[in-house]
Amino acid sequence: MARVGYFLSSEEFSPPELVEQAKMAEDAGFHALWISDHFHPWNEEQGESGFVWGTIGAISQAVDLPITTAVTCPTVRLHPAIIAQAAASAAVQTGGRFTLGVGSGEALNEHILGDGWPASTGKRIEMLEEAVEVIRKLWTGEVVTHHGSHYTVEGARIYTLPEQPPEIYVSGFGPRSARLAGRIGDGYVSVFPDAGLVGAFRESGGAGKPAQGGFKVCWSRDRAQAEKTAYRLWNTELLPGELAQVLPQPAHFEQAAALVTEQAVADHFVCGDDVDEHLGRLSGYFGAGYDEVFVNQIGPEQRGFFDFYAKEILPAVESPTD
Repeated sequence: MARVGYFLSSEEFSPPELVEQAKMAEDAGFHALWISDHFHPWNEEQGESGFVWGTIGAISQAVDLPITTAVTCPTVRLHPAIIAQAAASAAVQTGGRFTLGVGSGEALNEHILGDGWPASTGKRIEMLEEAVEVIRKLWTGEVVTHHGSHYTVEGARIYTLPEQPPEIYVSGFGPRSARLAGRIGDGYVSVFPDAGLVGAFRESGGAGKPAQGGFKVCWSRDRAQAEKTAYRLWNTELLPGELAQVLPQPAHFEQAAALVTEQAVADHFVCGDDVDEHLGRLSGYFGAGYDEVFVNQIGPEQRGFFDFYAKEILPAVESPTD
């Protein structure tokens, strides 16, 4: 059965709002949750960026849905040993319903302590691989000492652990990181309906492992208003190439996004209340090979979105007709 989850945006909503959205998602029939992990929003209009681990703790007591971070960067801003402890506690709080989604990150969030942001994609991927190694060692419950190329751990032990260690899903926006996900991950995370990337993951050790994809929509009865909302809040999503990885401040994203047109945003996002358009976008991700797809609603019309998906979209996905 196709599984559809809800994608919680830590950049656009406060922790209490995200807890309420998680409740609405569960009531509407969504199967699971993604939650983003940022220090900064992408632009000032989004205006939020709560500490994700506190939010996950609150959500764990409000709903029974599985939760995956989409995604946490365990390489610069937070040492992988701290991520290992945080994720272990999240797994305990959720009764084992937590998955640690990890990725190589963006300068936007990782430059804040003054550490140099690695310009090389290869180095960022190398750091991610070692970080995952450190996290898995600490989840054994043993005393860990690690002296690697990028990280040092001295006599560390995590005492609060779940019965089984969380799974680690690895984000991949290009072939190299998709192959890394297949090799070291328990699953794959991406936001592109790209069968080639899913294939690279499967062929590199990911056969039989879950692949999760996600995208944003802006539901509204007023399509024109939805397009304006999407442009105001998420025009930064259309920035090309490595800009998302290397720009350090929300102001820089706003400057770059000034080149993005309103029409480009309207063409990119599903906006409005056309059932076929929403189902078509989901079908594109499932057709690319994803096992689970997570949808985020842009803007304030959250209740209308959840009602729409509960009545029109989720039943059609679960009971498709020829």
